[in-house]
Amino acid sequence: MYKKVIYILLLSLCPLLSVHAQTVATDTMKLTLKQAEDHFLQANLNLLAQHYGIDVAQAQVITAKLFPNPDFSFSNGIYANNATDGPAYKEQSFSISQLFTTAGKRNKNIRLQQIGVEQAKYQFFDLLRTLKFTLRSDFYTVYYQQQSAKVYSLEINSLDTTLKAYRGEYAKGYIALKELLRIQAQLYSLQAEYSSLLAGIDTTAARLNMLLRVPATTAIEPIVSDSLASNEKLADVPYRRLLDSAEVNRYDLRYSKAGVDYSRMNLQLQKATAVPDISLSLNYDKLGGYGTNYFGAGIEFNLPFFDRNQGNIKQAKIQVEQSDLQLQLHQDQVESDVATGYKTALRQEEIYNSFDPKFKPDFTHLIQEVYKNYMKRNISLLEFLDYYDTYKTNTLLLNNQLLGYVTALEQLNYVTGTSFYNQNN
Repeated sequence: MYKKVIYILLLSLCPLLSVHAQTVATDTMKLTLKQAEDHFLQANLNLLAQHYGIDVAQAQVITAKLFPNPDFSFSNGIYANNATDGPAYKEQSFSISQLFTTAGKRNKNIRLQQIGVEQAKYQFFDLLRTLKFTLRSDFYTVYYQQQSAKVYSLEINSLDTTLKAYRGEYAKGYIALKELLRIQAQLYSLQAEYSSLLAGIDTTAARLNMLLRVPATTAIEPIVSDSLASNEKLADVPYRRLLDSAEVNRYDLRYSKAGVDYSRMNLQLQKATAVPDISLSLNYDKLGGYGTNYFGAGIEFNLPFFDRNQGNIKQAKIQVEQSDLQLQLHQDQVESDVATGYKTALRQEEIYNSFDPKFKPDFTHLIQEVYKNYMKRNISLLEFLDYYDTYKTNTLLLNNQLLGYVTALEQLNYVTGTSFYNQNN
């Protein structure tokens, strides 16, 4: 008995706790999806940090284009026994040498670093694709959950008003205790569900605030059009068109393709590394053994008898095979993602098109009339609660279905790397 009393007291505190949680937010930001995306592109730190990776890769291209510096040496005599040409300090020699790479190593290395720049760009745009998908999904999730929260709020306020009136009538002996308790139980149940829904909204809204880089105390209020119909019916879009779009516009897939190019170019570079580089030199000796002011020239290169870069060449060949396999796996995954996303979106679109646009406003008007008739005692308490429960259930179901539809379309955008459905209100 005591546990039931404590449970009812805790449930009765739920709306008070949720109200207290809502007071933490000190500001409200109303945004359309277009405004949210613009704000996100300007403020998101993840994108800014990833963009530096492109700058780093471009700097590596500059390094690869540079020629080796020439080497210079100078020697001055200090001491010599039995010097015949004068004091040792008069002996001076100079040498300058320049390394020349062979087998096109420089050009291959430049191309390798250029592919690295392409990969850095693909990583950046794939991160942008992922973050935009998260932003848009969270935006719609917050909106439709807020719409569901309004249903709870209206129903709770109505039942709370009814409960206050019932308490007065019960005190006068006009109604039975069971009617009063039934209203209380229904109210406490709604308050518990409402509190759980608000907790879910807070979690998603917190992630949305981080993406937009707005203070945690700011409450985001999304603005969404009532119509979710896209410009083109998904049922009229060929599956092959979506798959082709994914193969061209999915930057993670393009990154994998660039990875194949990178590994093949690296194999060419490793084979070229097996060819010795040549160093040419020019020498001068003031008091040389062949006479004064001696000039000489030289060439130097290693003899590839033992080390012909065999290990790195073998490793590069393995990496080529590995990157080819990874690309094939990635292509299969992209095709699977598009097929699944397409079927899901088609199913959701069919359900959405079956909705009567007048259903929601008509049902809302009906429940308002039900409340008025109940207060006039034209319908019983059980009928009143049954109507309310049906209204709540169907409204929440409708909101969840709309969210499912728009999420399916956003998922299709994500897996194809395009904006087939792009509702920027």
